[in-house]
Amino acid sequence: MDDQTPSLQGAAQGATCPLPLPHNDRIVMGHGSGGKMTHDLIKNVILPAFKSTTPYLGDDGAVIYLPDLPTPPQRIVISTDSHVVTPLFFPGGDIGRLAVCGTVNDVAMMGATPLYMTAGFILEEGLEISILIQIARSMQSAAEEAGIRIVAGDTKVVQKGRADGLYINTAGFGVLYDMQEINGSCARPGDKIILSGTIGDHGIAVLSARGELGFAADIKSDVAPLNHLVGTMLSASRQIHVLRDPTRGGLATTLNEIAQQSQVSITINETAIPIHSAVQSACEMFGFDPLYIANEGKLIAFVSAIEANKILDAMHSTIYGKEAVIIGEVVNEKAPGRVLLRTSIGTHRVIDVLSGEMLPRIC
Repeated sequence: MDDQTPSLQGAAQGATCPLPLPHNDRIVMGHGSGGKMTHDLIKNVILPAFKSTTPYLGDDGAVIYLPDLPTPPQRIVISTDSHVVTPLFFPGGDIGRLAVCGTVNDVAMMGATPLYMTAGFILEEGLEISILIQIARSMQSAAEEAGIRIVAGDTKVVQKGRADGLYINTAGFGVLYDMQEINGSCARPGDKIILSGTIGDHGIAVLSARGELGFAADIKSDVAPLNHLVGTMLSASRQIHVLRDPTRGGLATTLNEIAQQSQVSITINETAIPIHSAVQSACEMFGFDPLYIANEGKLIAFVSAIEANKILDAMHSTIYGKEAVIIGEVVNEKAPGRVLLRTSIGTHRVIDVLSGEMLPRIC
């Protein structure tokens, strides 16, 4: 493809967000990055307050068992998300489509079939009604594409200057029709790692739409519902162990999360990771590492090596999986929780979680 390069070659090598100063008493933007600061906030502040008897697993949703139901399905998946993207409209999508697709994908990444969602709107005084109508219609269109229903909601209004126009909170509900376990703790040595397409499209599209840095990238957000892609993959093989959409924190942070959950070591190949030329150029210009840029229509799958090509062929038959590639594998090393990048010149470098906030207000 003319607008796509086959790898990360030439991208900003090792360009990562500077280490943030420690913040122990106030919330800062880095707490919303999806990286280390977010994880520390959840672990040290939120979870101790809740004192839940259910262990926090770090997945995109929670599996709820309903053993008293007379017939299957006896397991449901519940997920929740909040959406604060700025601007509200960007190339390839808007906050409404983002809210629906992000919620659908969180449920689908647990191997469940999404069915229903709720939507809560926090509206800023002065927001044009025509904008709200446009966003609501976009949500309905995305819901129809995903095959789900928006069944409940809420509205609140805050004073002018308190909400950047509009925030949306959602909850998603889906069902698991069998007992297969798909979550971040199920990666196994020998698994192949499949990426469904190019990385960084969403983050760069949103950054371009802000117009604050004086550049315009010819790139659209990849925001899309991935539940039909997941359904096709599961129909092709039951040897799918982990599914995850690399949103905040990007591909690198997501792989680190899975490596920690499964206590495995991961190696990915730089030359195998697809990236659009416009995304690569923007990253080079501003010193971003595309491995950490947010995505909203891509997934990572850890699958049995024996079934990898079969699953890949199935993905290629779908609209959102036609560019899927194998980018790495789970290796037998005595370094559980580590992610290595095999570079184009044959060396290796450790890929860590995102430390601070690279591009705020992306999702």
